[in-house]
Amino acid sequence: MGRMFGTDGVRGIANTELTAELAYNLGRAGAYVLTEGTHKPRILVAKDTRISGDMLESALVAGILSVGAEAIILGVVPTPAVAHLTREYNADAGVMISASHNPVEYNGIKFFDGKGYKLSDSLEDEIQRVIECGFKGVPSPVGEGVGRVYREESALNEYIEYAKSTIKTDFKGLKVALDCANGAAYKAAVKAFRALGARVYVINDNPDGNNINENCGSTHMEELMDYVVRKKCDIGFAFDGDADRCLAVDEKGNMINGDFLLTICAKALKEAGQLKDDTLVVTVMSNLGLDIAAKREGI
Repeated sequence: MGRMFGTDGVRGIANTELTAELAYNLGRAGAYVLTEGTHKPRILVAKDTRISGDMLESALVAGILSVGAEAIILGVVPTPAVAHLTREYNADAGVMISASHNPVEYNGIKFFDGKGYKLSDSLEDEIQRVIECGFKGVPSPVGEGVGRVYREESALNEYIEYAKSTIKTDFKGLKVALDCANGAAYKAAVKAFRALGARVYVINDNPDGNNINENCGSTHMEELMDYVVRKKCDIGFAFDGDADRCLAVDEKGNMINGDFLLTICAKALKEAGQLKDDTLVVTVMSNLGLDIAAKREGI
């Protein structure tokens, strides 16, 4: 078998490539590898809005419970909420069920360690090894040793409060348009911007399980670009299906890509004396223009 994990977890077409059986195996092996030696470990589980999420969540959670771990169900929340809340709740691990910006037929399973970070390649490889070895040595407790499910109804609001706490001002007087991609941002983004005082105009915030990323969100910016101009908004933001990426639109309907957003944020933080070591961290996907602009600003 080739490597099971890609750059962002295990992904594939739900129910053919990413089957319920595979989700169960990932839950069982992941819980074992990430919580070995921990008494009654706790693992957070969340998902985006796509229809296959229920099926995969049920299977994944069954795998987690089968090794005696507890599953804390967060419901539909953005991927960054899982990373944050895993650390905040002192959980042993977190899992997001999502295929990000991909069409509805795809889904994925992404693990976070107890500190809210993506797993190392070595840990991912160990999870795969456990599965391929037929779960040799993995416990199957009985009676009171079997895991239980708990639902954390306050998870979304706790993440919204955290997101708001990172803002040192309010947005009163600002007209903000949001394209929620019929995905995981459809409650979180709207609630957060409204709570910060913005006048919020929203599109694609009615997920039905099938319309996630469908001609909307950060991979299809045309609708938001037009909407910002028509509604005379000051700015617009488009998210992807699991709300871990964002692009912006200015008041004239021009798209503002990630490199511009990073540079704008870094420049503003540096001017406010809040940019640690005057350093901006990016990926290899960022272009030379960002590098030149950052150097010009002493970043």
